[in-house]
Amino acid sequence: MDQRADDVRHVAIVGGGTAGWMAAAALARAFHRPGGLKVQITLIESEAIGTVGVGEATIPPIRQFVESLGLSEDDFIRSTAATAKLGIAFKDWSGPGSEYFHGFGDYGPVIAGPPWRQYLFRLKAEGRIENLDAWSMPTAMARACKFAPPVDDSRSVLSHYSYAYQFDAGLFARRLRTLAEALGVQRREGRIEGVDRDGENGLVRALRMQDGGEVAADLFIDCSGFRGLLIEQTMQAGYEDWTRWLPCDRAVALPCASTRAPEPLTTARARDAGWQWRIPLQHRVGNGYVYCSDHVDDQTALDDLLGQIESAPLAEPNRLRFVTGRRREAWKGNVVALGLASGFVEPLESTSINLIQTGIGRLLELFPDRTFDPALIREYNRRSAQEFERIRDFIVLHYHLAGREGAMWDRCRRTPPPDTLAAKIDLFRARGEIALLEDESFREDSWTAVFTGSGVWPKRLSPLVEIEPLEAVERQATQFSQLIARAVASLPDHSHHFTGYAR
Repeated sequence: MDQRADDVRHVAIVGGGTAGWMAAAALARAFHRPGGLKVQITLIESEAIGTVGVGEATIPPIRQFVESLGLSEDDFIRSTAATAKLGIAFKDWSGPGSEYFHGFGDYGPVIAGPPWRQYLFRLKAEGRIENLDAWSMPTAMARACKFAPPVDDSRSVLSHYSYAYQFDAGLFARRLRTLAEALGVQRREGRIEGVDRDGENGLVRALRMQDGGEVAADLFIDCSGFRGLLIEQTMQAGYEDWTRWLPCDRAVALPCASTRAPEPLTTARARDAGWQWRIPLQHRVGNGYVYCSDHVDDQTALDDLLGQIESAPLAEPNRLRFVTGRRREAWKGNVVALGLASGFVEPLESTSINLIQTGIGRLLELFPDRTFDPALIREYNRRSAQEFERIRDFIVLHYHLAGREGAMWDRCRRTPPPDTLAAKIDLFRARGEIALLEDESFREDSWTAVFTGSGVWPKRLSPLVEIEPLEAVERQATQFSQLIARAVASLPDHSHHFTGYAR
């Protein structure tokens, strides 16, 4: 491919960690091919500046990202101490002892006409079933601690689910660095002391380093974390605060040794002022408490977490302070923000790494030249904002519908949800329908899991699912649940799939 005069020749990535090295590896893989653009990529990071590094759980699209980098699943699992993740178990959200599961799969078979979950709603309305668990393959697998990748045959019940990974974020960044550097990415160690901008157009020209050197580039990717060194401190992109809907503003994380075989699921357990995560890896367990500082102080939150983890901590507490929300402009001028620099939605549904992944994908799709056409920037920002807002709505849903008692939980229930979410709630209550919008990260069955798990069922059903005799619907449902049970019984234990991988 011939290089044009206004092509981007040099990309500088500010910050390493998961976001920085994901961007570096993906861009290098995209551009360092025969016949492609010749783009120099430099990543700047300092060993003296730590990374957040607690993003250890993901959603299924991570598998496509890993594959796009040319990494085999075997390589990925071995290098990151990964385990499989079939979904999230939500415990105590409707009060002590309550539980529901958000699995990565369909409810019932995939059929023409009304989705099978609508027939299950009918059985629930008639008092024939209590919940949807028996018709969810990933739920049944997770509770039995079984795992195998889905098969390709759509006729098989073993094709009706997906899975993600739970892994060590530090090891992931290390593997990506090795990959990126092998593709030509240059790593620059050091702190950034200042930013030089073009006096005419305001674009970032170069970064001044503490050692006296500078890094000049055409396009800058800000992966500097919450501080947003370029996107906020330099370009002043602005920030949209979502605290009124999502009041949790702090977290404390602690790893510990595992006391049992790792399960193929993440656990989110509600607490008095937030929720606690448990993420089982091959070599340890990740734990954390996301909480609202209006309702619990830092020491009490830490003590609460320490009282819940299964063994002694393996490291000092990692404390985080955040404001849930997003940059008003994730791309401004010649600066694109990824990861925490672009915004933050608490990790209740493990979306942090996916937001990095989709941000990289959008950047590659809309990759600019040095004129930085405003149309490209507007489209990137429009889609980025929508994706953040769709995820925000999904997270708010959990809090707004939770039946748990307590001051923070009462506050979340009383706060009117965003209009886009209110419309979804009204529609589901009315007819069990879910109207997905553009740039949704979660599909209909994911929304169904949270609605029904929170005790919300439709008031009326589609007339189309009431045509068939109830006894016939119940018979088909029983047959399918039995098919799932037999299939799960035939699968190997989750730990068997990862035997020999632990570092």
